[in-house]
Amino acid sequence: MSAVAPMGGMLPDRHPTGDLFVCDIFEASPKDDLGSMEHPIFSLSTRPDRRILSYAHNGVEVQVTPSVRGRATIHDKDILIYCISQLVAALNAGREISRTLQLKAHDLLVATNRDTGGDSYTRLREAFERLAGTRITTNLETGGQEVTSGFGLIERWEIVRKSRGGRMVNVTVTLSEWLYRAVLSKSVLTLNRDYFRLRKPLERRIYELARKHCGRQPEWQVSLAVLHKKAGSTAPLRVFRAAVRKMIAAANLPDYDIHEEAGDLIVFTRQGQVVSSVGPAQTGQGADVPQLSEEALAEARLMAPGADVYALEAEWRRFWADTGRVRVHAPDKAFLAWLQGRIARQP
Repeated sequence: MSAVAPMGGMLPDRHPTGDLFVCDIFEASPKDDLGSMEHPIFSLSTRPDRRILSYAHNGVEVQVTPSVRGRATIHDKDILIYCISQLVAALNAGREISRTLQLKAHDLLVATNRDTGGDSYTRLREAFERLAGTRITTNLETGGQEVTSGFGLIERWEIVRKSRGGRMVNVTVTLSEWLYRAVLSKSVLTLNRDYFRLRKPLERRIYELARKHCGRQPEWQVSLAVLHKKAGSTAPLRVFRAAVRKMIAAANLPDYDIHEEAGDLIVFTRQGQVVSSVGPAQTGQGADVPQLSEEALAEARLMAPGADVYALEAEWRRFWADTGRVRVHAPDKAFLAWLQGRIARQP
């Protein structure tokens, strides 16, 4: 399989050989924590952002104070996503975990679709410095607790090189208690791997919001003003509106379609779903997307221990769409049969 060329502003798939998120002992699906998906903690700027961010919405208050190196960026967050993903995969497999992770720098770069040239290791170190230097004061709830506290996104980090001045080999990262509680309580959501191919910071942030708010429902409607606030964009509203319209035209967002409605409303629709304003009779055969019961998802967990059943559900729906969207009379039975075949095909 050859690398995919950039389309519509997306980055190429730099490592298409199937080794994404391969760790020493397990493979992990990309996971993001709910707290930072909901609130604009990370900078969308490509230049050092040294402004203090104060944000309040629905009783949640967040203040983000950068270091002299600037606030951690949405691209720096890739490191946290990688760490969270490894920890959740270990939990699902019944392994013991801790706040401190030992990672291979090369695996981290490959997993997040980054170039593995020499400059990438320098940029990785700069990202660690911004993550450790960015301080958060908040009353965000994680793991069923509301605690007002101040902390860094990571507590500490350490790089091991082969020799003095050589390329980094291993990285040790200690996550904040806040992020670790999110992992323990599984306050996380699975991301599409193509998230790491999104080039623009705003695209990544908007995808996070769509993933968080759509969940398993078919669509999410939000006013442009609220989306502007949740995204954490510092651009004027008119500039933000233009950026969202470009995003709608580019249609790069994995899993979601976006359209604009009267009254400055932005609507996110899960791909493969029926938009509420369009009736099934207008969308042709197989317009009703098959829905799975919680019992089927519980059975899937038993059949595939450690797997993310919601990622499997999304994969099955893509298979259903690719094979003609035929009407499914027994979705649970069809899904479990598909999963059994998928397991049997694995080496």
